[in-house]
Amino acid sequence: MNEKLLQYLWNFKVFTNFDFIDTEGNPVEILDFGRWNTDSGPDFLMSKIKTKNMILAGNIELHVKSSDWIFHQHSKDPAYKNIILHVVFQNDIDIKEFKDQNIPTLELKNYIDKNVFQKYENLLKENQFIPCEKIFSIKKIPVNFHEENLLKKLEEKSLEIEADLHRHKNNYEAVMFHHLAYSFGLTVNASLFKQIAESIDFNIINKIRQNKTQLEALFFGISGWLETPLDLQMSLWKREFDFLKAKYNLPEIIIRPKFLRLRPPNFPTIRLSQFADLYFKHQNLFSKIILPQNTNSLFEIFKEIQASDYWTDHFNFGKISSINHPKVVTKDFIELIILNTILPVKYTYHKHQNENIGDEILAFYSEIQSEKNSIIKEWKKLGLKTKTSLESQSLIYHFKNFCKTKNCLNCSIGFKILKES
Repeated sequence: MNEKLLQYLWNFKVFTNFDFIDTEGNPVEILDFGRWNTDSGPDFLMSKIKTKNMILAGNIELHVKSSDWIFHQHSKDPAYKNIILHVVFQNDIDIKEFKDQNIPTLELKNYIDKNVFQKYENLLKENQFIPCEKIFSIKKIPVNFHEENLLKKLEEKSLEIEADLHRHKNNYEAVMFHHLAYSFGLTVNASLFKQIAESIDFNIINKIRQNKTQLEALFFGISGWLETPLDLQMSLWKREFDFLKAKYNLPEIIIRPKFLRLRPPNFPTIRLSQFADLYFKHQNLFSKIILPQNTNSLFEIFKEIQASDYWTDHFNFGKISSINHPKVVTKDFIELIILNTILPVKYTYHKHQNENIGDEILAFYSEIQSEKNSIIKEWKKLGLKTKTSLESQSLIYHFKNFCKTKNCLNCSIGFKILKES
């Protein structure tokens, strides 16, 4: 037993019966279990109980042992002055101040099914794909599970975007530029690409976006790749970068992307060139992204994006490759950009003006096929088949935020498992 589990059981009322008797033998009727307080102070606020023919309103504090009240030094904290009930799993000592103030203590150990403890311990011990793998079934998935997961993910992502908007004076175009850079960097270079984007005043991007060579030179120069040119094209990029540095008084900064553990098509050289092409070909990119009402319109924006001609027979500087073909963005890569950047930005932009935007964005996710990765593969082994990215994004989010961290007490599936007899 731990305090977190005890709070969970109290909040969701997972007891064998509710004929509560306090440690002095007096019946205690819980009229209102209270609101679970996850901040500092008493565990449950605005509670209401009836005992000794009196109705008491106030707060309830929970502890594994009654002596924890003393150990946690709550007596000295004014936030705990309005306690009406002390709920404990085990009453190991009597608390004098509660006796003096006629505040009842309720011991719960005889009101909790022992199977709950065993289930919870088993979940925490398991080192499989998900803690409840051995007892998982599709029937335990609640109604609207995927929709609720994805809306949580969208809201969390939206808060990140809003924080960036605050830092960049509500400039949506600049913030979208930063987040698109993050997506183009994929897992290995995402944060580094975003740092590169944030190191550039977006006004400069707007001024040079009609010149693809300058866009590439800017990205490659900040990446530290143009210090020693290996061919004529690199010399051209270096000349343009030196010009831009002088004209715009660019800071002396180098952010070096990584090549390790990347397949050549995902090399940062290729991705930054494609990123430059995106802003070269779409002068009003933000407007084009915000307006579309379906995924086909979004795909149209990205489908012609490709790295510059130099990269047709190169993956890295100065090294001609035997693979000779244009480095276009693939359908899978476009889908990743739409799922992880475009739709969260659209959601953030519209959420304060359009109360139905949540449903509209979910519809976008429903139009895109399910992703194929190791996490989805493991869910499939458990009998969960995914057809759309709404389902796959939900399962990826759920795994990372609940299963991987063994956050079973806040998991809607875990709740059903623990509550079952």
